[in-house]
Amino acid sequence: MSRPEHLAPPEIFYNDTEASKYTANTRVQTIQAEMTERALELLMLPAHRTPALLLDIGCGSGLSGEIITEHGHEWIGIDISPSMLEVALEKETEGDIMLADAGQGCTFRAGSFDGAISISVLQWLCNADSTSHNPAARLANFFTTLYSSLSRGARAVFQFYPESDDQVKFIMQFATRAGFGGGLVVDYPNSRKAKKFYLVLWVGGEMMVGPNGEAAKQELPQGLVHDHEDAETGKSGVKYEKRRLDRDDRKGKKKKRSGETAKEYIVRKKELNRKRGKEDVPLDSRYTGRKRKGGF
Repeated sequence: MSRPEHLAPPEIFYNDTEASKYTANTRVQTIQAEMTERALELLMLPAHRTPALLLDIGCGSGLSGEIITEHGHEWIGIDISPSMLEVALEKETEGDIMLADAGQGCTFRAGSFDGAISISVLQWLCNADSTSHNPAARLANFFTTLYSSLSRGARAVFQFYPESDDQVKFIMQFATRAGFGGGLVVDYPNSRKAKKFYLVLWVGGEMMVGPNGEAAKQELPQGLVHDHEDAETGKSGVKYEKRRLDRDDRKGKKKKRSGETAKEYIVRKKELNRKRGKEDVPLDSRYTGRKRKGGF
């Protein structure tokens, strides 16, 4: 099967048809949610930074953003596909989204974010989709600007699908030049289907803020293995532990409203739609959010 990034640039590949099909696919939804859960785990956000402000790079139609919201965090998403972002707007995602090319840099104020995640995006930056695209220049620009937009001690986690070890080294050299520390974490390294790559980077020196606000040493997290496998060092040189994501915990989890009443939630969503320029937003009245008889 051809890799999507070899077929067309992302803004063309993810057209209206592909964006709708991608978002509606239940298998894609499940995989995307699992990888986002894992990325958030690898961020190791301290408890006192909840809600944190996260950057979702390549947010697409907001599938990863929904998981960020479920964890009680705020987020801003960027994506190069107008069709994907249109689907996100139709779904009324909780985060703020914007059309942007990551290869052109992250144009945010220095220290704006407590962390960043990216799901299935990083490999796209290695392609030269036009004569003006230089993968080396795009990666250098991306990592340099991302580094400055993160607060000191913050982490960025990228789930991606590298084509080869050389591509991993190619990407990593630009992250290192930008000032990032960190490395590669591989989950389920002996499984052809379940194997996942995560590039875990951090800003600043060897110290970070621990889960309870204490100073802690930055360490590369351990990868996951299946229960029947030995939890020793795998072929990639990364030490793995016997642990798997609890997928059942995510299923059935409802989106949190942070203590809002039904009326407060509806009023807030209406105001958000008005700011987005929608003209068919119903007016507020004393009946807004009131339950109707008969359950309708």
